[in-house]
Parts: sequence; C-alpha cells; structure tokens
Amino acid sequence: MPDSQHVSSQFDEDLSRLRSHVLQMGGLVETQVAAAIDAYTNGEVASVKSIVETDRRVNELEKAIDDDCAHIIAKRQPTASDLRLVLGISKIVTDLERAGDEAKKIAKGVRRIYEGGHLPAQYGVGIRHLAEAALNLVRQALDAFARLDAEQAKTVIRLDSDVDVEFKSIIRQLITHMMEDPRTITTSIDIITIARAIERIGDHAKNVSEQVIYVVEGRDIRHIKEAAK
Repeated sequence: MPDSQHVSSQFDEDLSRLRSHVLQMGGLVETQVAAAIDAYTNGEVASVKSIVETDRRVNELEKAIDDDCAHIIAKRQPTASDLRLVLGISKIVTDLERAGDEAKKIAKGVRRIYEGGHLPAQYGVGIRHLAEAALNLVRQALDAFARLDAEQAKTVIRLDSDVDVEFKSIIRQLITHMMEDPRTITTSIDIITIARAIERIGDHAKNVSEQVIYVVEGRDIRHIKEAAK
C-alpha cells in the first residue's frame, strides 16, 4: 500500500509540474502579444527583436511539454480525467505556440509599417481595441485552465464571436481606405495582416477553452455550433 501511495504522489507531482509549465508558456505568449500591441501603438520597432526571442522560448517550452506528455502516458498510463488532462495539454500547447507565432507576425508587420514611414493610427481603425480584446481572451482562457473552470471557458468561447465581428468591421474600413486612396494600399494590407493575426489569437484562446471543457467535462465540443451555450 505505501508503494502505491508513493507512485500516486509522484504522478500527482508530474501532473502539477506539467500544468505549471503550460501556465509558464502561456505567460510568455501573453507577454509577446502585449509587447506587439504596444509596438503597434507606440512605434517601438526595437521591441520586435525581443518578441522574436520570446517566441524561441515558447517553442522550446512546447517541445519540452510535448516530451513530458509522452513520458507521462508511457510511464504512468493515465486513465479517465488524468488522461484527458494530458491529452488536453498536448493540444493546448499547440494553440499557445501558434498564438505566439501570430504575435511575432504582428510585430514584423508593425516594423514594416513604421520603417515605411507610416503611422498606423492615421488609418483610424480599432486595432488596439481588437488586440486588447484578444489578449483578454488569452488571459481568461489561461485562467480557466489554471482553475479548470469550464464555465469561464464557455465565456471565452462566446466572447470570441465579438472579436470576429470587430475584425470584419476593421477589414471593411480598410477596404474603403484602399478604394478611396490607392496610395494607402501597401500599408492597409499590412494592417489587414496584423488584424488577421489578432483575430487568430482570439481563435487560439477559444481552442484552449474548448480543451478545458474537454478536460473538465469529458466533452469534445470542437466544431459544434453553439456548443458553449
């Protein structure tokens, strides 16, 4: 019996450490996204290098967490909710890594705009607001994962639709700019790329939330319309 308890305790420690690493990775992605937003607003092109460097650390963590998941499955042979947690984490880190890639894409787009001698703010579209909404979804999704809170995860999924609506509005505005003044086409396309990357970050936060629901409730709600209701 003591040996069984010892093994169980070690398994719990493995899972706890795994969750901590996911939250560490998520924190880095939050930092990336926030820095990219600031670069867009303030023109701090120098921060692009830092964002790219953070992305390397995110990638390293993804690989390490994937290795840990494989090790736990092979060694511990988890079942039921423990297995769902490990499988859910393996998908969550993929979405976090991709969100980090989108932050890097935003930063590089910002650098192109400012190095071209333009100011994004002159286009009058709500990129900052869209980005803050997407960043909030990332934070809420990570908090839902940290507390394994399915209800908060469902809230994130519902809020992502608002980000999608706002993104479409921005695209319409930028298309109007390009039609009215062809000289704005190059910069408008860069801003569209940035807006698309932000919208994708919101999608990745939604995907993380779907995995939280899977871990907690055992339901796979991906691709199910109105699943969060």
